[in-house]
Amino acid sequence: MSPTTELVIARHGEAACNVAGTVGGENGCTGLTDLGRHQVDRLAARLAAEHAARPYAVFYTTPRLRVVQTAEIITHALRLAPTVEPELRGPDHGDADGRPWADVKTAFQGPPQHAPDRPFAKGSESWNQYLDRATKALQRILDQHNGQRILIAAHGETIEAANNLLLGLPRTACLRLGFVTDHASVTRWQRPTNRFGRTIWQLVAHNDSRHLEPRQ
Repeated sequence: MSPTTELVIARHGEAACNVAGTVGGENGCTGLTDLGRHQVDRLAARLAAEHAARPYAVFYTTPRLRVVQTAEIITHALRLAPTVEPELRGPDHGDADGRPWADVKTAFQGPPQHAPDRPFAKGSESWNQYLDRATKALQRILDQHNGQRILIAAHGETIEAANNLLLGLPRTACLRLGFVTDHASVTRWQRPTNRFGRTIWQLVAHNDSRHLEPRQ
């Protein structure tokens, strides 16, 4: 049988823009908070233990500061250098970048997913434009690393994109469902091959944050 492909996506730790409730694009993101760094320390320890048992073949990160800082902590623990994949950056926010999310959502009458084919601010991507970009990048990574363990440090939106891709959801799915992802959580997909040569993607874990629970 062919080896199992595994995709693990770790969300970044708490960032200053998350605490402030501001849009964290290229300009609005100022990096992780102290709590965010602590969260990623715990995340990195868990990933390092997994890496020691069965090494990750590749490690990808997105270019936004809060994810780059998350990847730096993970790299120190795993000794695995990341590859920056620009197409996995979060949505392009245009004029909304750095503004309060409450103001942006009020002007748009909801979050970007509520009108997925319409840009939510001047110069921004629509939600479906973001999904198209992110899912293409994810599919390319999966094709390049078939049968390997893949680790990605990314955004909550990246996890939504992966779930949309691997669940085969329609473009209108965001109008009726969503995915909660906590800071420094782990989402895990596996694609084993059975004895009949058939493969299927399996969602092993979503929003797994056991490593952040207080130690006994």
